[in-house]
Amino acid sequence: MTTTKTTKSGTIDGVPDRPELDQEAVDRLAGLLPREELEDALKGLDADQITGPGGLLTQLAGRVIETALGAELTEHLGYPSGQAPPGGAGSVRNGSTGKTVQTELGPVDVKTPRDRAGTFEPQLVSKRQIRLAGLDAKILDLYAGGMSVRDIEAHLETLYGTTAIKRDTISRVTDAVLADVEAWRTRPLERIYPIVYLDALMVKVREDRSVRTRACYLAIGVTVEGEREVLGLWWQETEGAKFWLAVLNDLHHRGVEDVLVCCVDGLTGFPEAIEAVFPQAWVQTCIVHYADPAFMPTRAGWAWRSRRSQLMLSA
Repeated sequence: MTTTKTTKSGTIDGVPDRPELDQEAVDRLAGLLPREELEDALKGLDADQITGPGGLLTQLAGRVIETALGAELTEHLGYPSGQAPPGGAGSVRNGSTGKTVQTELGPVDVKTPRDRAGTFEPQLVSKRQIRLAGLDAKILDLYAGGMSVRDIEAHLETLYGTTAIKRDTISRVTDAVLADVEAWRTRPLERIYPIVYLDALMVKVREDRSVRTRACYLAIGVTVEGEREVLGLWWQETEGAKFWLAVLNDLHHRGVEDVLVCCVDGLTGFPEAIEAVFPQAWVQTCIVHYADPAFMPTRAGWAWRSRRSQLMLSA
């Protein structure tokens, strides 16, 4: 997972973010309903009638989604509504199918347009889709925050007034990311990393409604181009040199052939584990343990410069 900067496409540290909304589109929509007319339309409405389930916002959201789906169908067919197909041949509009979509605003009723040939595949709300992507992201955020499936179900019902998202649905949403996590954990790595940082963090995690402290083994590499990359995360009850050997073997099997410098702490047996997998790596201890002669660097400065030159040439 390479660290990247925020871009206009909406990517933060490799995680897709919401794209920026075009200000021109916002201005066009605002021009359709001036502020004075909007204030007149909202007079006499309470908060629930505006933002509550089935309120004004959800109805407007439904109309926006339906309009966007209609535009998708127009692009698919190649001619606007109310006109005949070009040349008198081709598929035509064939009514719509109603369904309820769960959104961050609550349940929204929409009508998905159809074509007679059955070739239209909507993108905004695809066939058999009953949740917008934003709601799935919200479920994952709550799950990552330590909430149980039962708690998430109750939270969504209270917050959005929806009872359609049950525990089995939430479980399917959270399980859907497991395949992506496994693919990331086993992805191929670079052949050479000039620097690799290895450390274990003691983290409190929630398991079976209880909080436990577990060791998170973390490997961060610096590529030849100078980019930092998270090579992997591993979980164990405690930290030990024996499991670090398994971590290093995992990195080696995923394509890492050589490392110039391994930055580690003063864990007993750690340098020997590194030498067993990467025998030419220079072990550099962190500043906290550097004063201990038992963990001083084992190679002289000239050897470090020589190895660096070899790695740069082979890369």
